Amino acid sequence: MHTDWIRGWGNVIIINHGGEYLSTYGNNSALLKRAGDMVKAGEVIASVGNTGGNEESGLYLELRHRGQPLDPAGWVKF
Repeated sequence: MHTDWIRGWGNVIIINHGGEYLSTYGNNSALLKRAGDMVKAGEVIASVGNTGGNEESGLYLELRHRGQPLDPAGWVKF
């Protein structure tokens, strides 16, 4: 896992899921995990905010496999 502040994305967490899958969560107001921490399914990793420069709070989510973007709709329960 990698955590940092990135211009335009705000507070970001990047999780390496293995098998060359990565998930990126940006715009967070608070990061609840640190670089190198293990994360279990369903565990809270951050609080949503607007640190990326957006006027409203919201989560930026990006999924990638081997560097190619994936549509998160098939991976996320609503």
